[in-house]
Amino acid sequence: MKFIDEFRDGDLARHLAAGIVREARTDRVYRLMEFCGGHTHAISRYGLTDLLPPAVRMIHGPGCPVCVLPIGRIDQAIRLALEQGVMLCSYGDCLRVPASSGLSLQQAKAHGADVRMVYSISDAVQLAQQNPQHDIVFLAIGFETTTPPTAVAVRQADALGLKNFSVLCNHVLTPAAMRAILAIDGVQLDGIVGPAHVSTVIGSRPYETFAADYGKPVVIAGFEPLDVLQAILMLLRQINGARAEVENEFTRAVTRDGNHKAQALIEAVFEMRDSFEWRGLGSIPKSALKLRAAYARFDAEARYGVDYRAVPDRPGCECAAILRGEKRPRDCRIFATACTPEDPVGSCMVSPEGACAAHYTYGRFREQE
Repeated sequence: MKFIDEFRDGDLARHLAAGIVREARTDRVYRLMEFCGGHTHAISRYGLTDLLPPAVRMIHGPGCPVCVLPIGRIDQAIRLALEQGVMLCSYGDCLRVPASSGLSLQQAKAHGADVRMVYSISDAVQLAQQNPQHDIVFLAIGFETTTPPTAVAVRQADALGLKNFSVLCNHVLTPAAMRAILAIDGVQLDGIVGPAHVSTVIGSRPYETFAADYGKPVVIAGFEPLDVLQAILMLLRQINGARAEVENEFTRAVTRDGNHKAQALIEAVFEMRDSFEWRGLGSIPKSALKLRAAYARFDAEARYGVDYRAVPDRPGCECAAILRGEKRPRDCRIFATACTPEDPVGSCMVSPEGACAAHYTYGRFREQE
């Protein structure tokens, strides 16, 4: 198949769903985690759970980059904007994440902070060139997918000799989060739908340890409905055959070794942090990146001395448990009542990739009720 509509073909979807029904045994439950928020979005948007037999249960994972960012990291950005007077640049879905003291970046802007929404980090570099009298800080977030563009921008700022540009670095690593999830007591998983875009960068090789060491099959899948259904069918066949391997459904974009150029960029600009706090998962060793010493002058955290302070989640919010796979959006007592996309309490309701936002947007919870 070559065209996007082919991956949304209803007849093919029903054919795959019938195969899943035939493959699923009725004497057991298959607990499959879709790690990536893009898969959660696709499952809700296309109603894929309606096509699955009761024995197959999809569990939402911590693959939403906005959702896993702890409140303390948003607080850092707000303090930079309000107290240091920098021009704080961010992707749009970070602006509404609730932080401490009832603030968000959007509300900090209403209090006089210079907060700008940008579509890419190159926009922030351009702002630094156009406004040499202002300090520009880019709030860099995301998994391995968004890390190479940050590396390119830092090297570009270095080549341009920009002295008013820096990055508040919050890039995190997918395999470390998967390992943390598998180590949680009480979270039972039989298989993982591996992320798509992340895997185009890192390849399928890093997941092989989860198959070998934890006995959990991983199938990397694209984001279209047929991709997800095919990955679920492949996982069921592995589980029923007592196999634990890494398989690649998304062969049109992912290879075993990934994108060497992107990996080299990351390696040249970043190094591993000793530890990093994730919302819902706590502090995970070797799970995030920071700028290497050669680029330390572009590190906003060090440049402005803005320290990280851990902050507990807001009362009643179940984002942490949802990100761990322990609960679903409907298990949160404030879901779709006190917490909505218009007035979010937790980050899972803010980003389009958040499980609560996806569940709410497509109204699946109303059908289930």
